[in-house]
Amino acid sequence: MPFLGMGFGGASCGDDACAPPSENMATLSTVLSLLPFLATFCAVFAVVAKKVFPQLSRVQQSDDGEDHYLPASAPPSLRQAHAEHGARSLRRRLAAAAFATTTALAAVLAELILAEISEVVDPRARNTALRVTVPALLFLLIVLIPFLELQSVIAGSGWSFQRTATGRIPRVAWTLQLLAFGGWLCAFWSLGMAVPGPVESYMYSRDAKTGFDSTGIAMASRWETTALSAAADNSPFDPPSWRTDTARGLARACLERVGVIGISLMALLSGFASVSSPWQTFGNRRAQKRRRPVTDSDVERKEASLNLTTELLNTKRHRLRSLQRRVAAAAAAAASGSAATAATDAGILDAPTSGVFGKLVGSLKGMVGGESPEAREIKSLEMDISGLETMEAGLIASLSLLRSRRATDARAGTVAGKLLALPNYVFGFYCIYRILATSLTSLHRLYYPDASFSSSDPINRFLGLLAKHWDPKLDQLAWARQISFLLSGVILAASANSVLQTFHIFVRWTPGLLYQAQANLALLIGQIAATYVISSAMLLRSNLPKEMGSAVSDALESALEPGFVDRWFEGWFLVASAATAVGIWVGRTITADDGLDGWDDFGAEELGQKRS
Repeated sequence: MPFLGMGFGGASCGDDACAPPSENMATLSTVLSLLPFLATFCAVFAVVAKKVFPQLSRVQQSDDGEDHYLPASAPPSLRQAHAEHGARSLRRRLAAAAFATTTALAAVLAELILAEISEVVDPRARNTALRVTVPALLFLLIVLIPFLELQSVIAGSGWSFQRTATGRIPRVAWTLQLLAFGGWLCAFWSLGMAVPGPVESYMYSRDAKTGFDSTGIAMASRWETTALSAAADNSPFDPPSWRTDTARGLARACLERVGVIGISLMALLSGFASVSSPWQTFGNRRAQKRRRPVTDSDVERKEASLNLTTELLNTKRHRLRSLQRRVAAAAAAAASGSAATAATDAGILDAPTSGVFGKLVGSLKGMVGGESPEAREIKSLEMDISGLETMEAGLIASLSLLRSRRATDARAGTVAGKLLALPNYVFGFYCIYRILATSLTSLHRLYYPDASFSSSDPINRFLGLLAKHWDPKLDQLAWARQISFLLSGVILAASANSVLQTFHIFVRWTPGLLYQAQANLALLIGQIAATYVISSAMLLRSNLPKEMGSAVSDALESALEPGFVDRWFEGWFLVASAATAVGIWVGRTITADDGLDGWDDFGAEELGQKRS
């Protein structure tokens, strides 16, 4: 075993026996061995919080977190003051901390898995780091990040979480928040019904106790009492409360559900990308040849239109928030005045009043007297904002398409661009092949239930053979399954631009989806990255040999059954592929019917003016 794997506190060995290291030396060795992981966490946290998060949260820069919107024509000094004030808002700081912490912990978890495979860090330190990293990630993925995302969705629907003019907490908004969060927790726990039970899953069967298989590591690690776990009983870094049956059972149940979500997310995203990439590579090729080249004036004109629309939208949003606060303050004042008058007439002015009677009287007055001018203006502003949001979503999609086509046209005329186009064609053919092969495998499974794409794909089998050549103890089929899941992430990363262009096709008619995606982009990316790392680690944990899987098996002890992983992933992959293909066809059909090309409408308008 390498020197670092032994730890810094060596043991003094005699002729007959080896004396264990002292407790102080073991603690010092663990602390020193944890320093690389702490350094990784701090470095990733700082970079993500300072550099990445501001770029991903630009949509929130017009709102400072207190319903104060900044117009696009504001001077630079006011923009800077507005941005600094918004950066100090509680929700923005929580979102930044959650995103940075999730990304940093995911990086540390990946580093721990690599350290587990190569055995270059003290096993006690690896065990301690895993026992901290995994529960923290579970808390972020299950509790904090969904809570913030739901709050953003409710706030985007028009409900404000800011205190009223009288200092009261908005009960309706927080009630909706708690109900939505409770629904998320129920839905998350209900995912356990999709996980194979003790009878279906091999890792929970009695055969795993006597024999070793790639799915039986967790049970083997729990049934065997190793010297390391015995020595860690009194360790300050591994308290007994972390190893209780209740905590282990809850962590295992949460890991199973996070694993199901991670596999589902990667299947949906990779299916979406597998259709988007060939469509953008082959489907739009003929259409691009018929279009005129994109010029800088086209892009500038579209940017100007988007800036004007965004400024008008922010102005109307600011006006709407002001009217809503004014109406809420007037209603609260009227309710307080009515309650005080009623209490005075009854001679009980000092008694506590709820204001419900005053609100009822105010509502009846509003019904008798008709809508107030403020109410009519609020309805008008809401209609205008809805139309402007649709227009903004269309302009954003058109501008993104314009920039992509301009970059493609610029590369197409160069030698480097022609050379770089070859990998795009190869990747597009691979995506088509993967969709067809997965479809055939699903049909083949009707007659042979054990069939799977990961075990029959020649690329996965070849890479699995390379892994087996590197270490003959590895399971080739298990590693083929692992490589298939990792290639899903490669597909998503390699087709990011195509995915973005296809996504804009869908959000052209659903501007609310685009706004929510932009508002929660950082949190969504953090969630996807963390769930992908956890799911990959769980699959990798199942593929490790027994001597490599001690700490990983103990921390990620809920390996999903391989057959379930294959069926679940391939099913959602095909669903996403079919839905994406239908969505692209419908979107292009609607675009062709309304006569809009998505980018040259202004050019055609100018041409018509010149002809007239």
